[in-house]
Amino acid sequence: MSKVCELTGKRAQFGNNVSFSINKTRRRFDVNLTKKRFYIPEEDRWVTLKVSARALKTINKKGISAVLKDAREKGVLR
Repeated sequence: MSKVCELTGKRAQFGNNVSFSINKTRRRFDVNLTKKRFYIPEEDRWVTLKVSARALKTINKKGISAVLKDAREKGVLR
């Protein structure tokens, strides 16, 4: 499974580890993902999504229905 947030589309970024002697080696910054079940009252069903911590905070603020609607409009979610 890829490490991509299903609501925001966030994915791993790449950068450099920089040592004290300024040697650079490639590294990756992974997304803080969790698997979470959400109840959608309009559809009367539960869905399991892999969401980032940022998306989880947005869901707590706006509600799952509004966030799903925004994701569908942006084309991240089908």
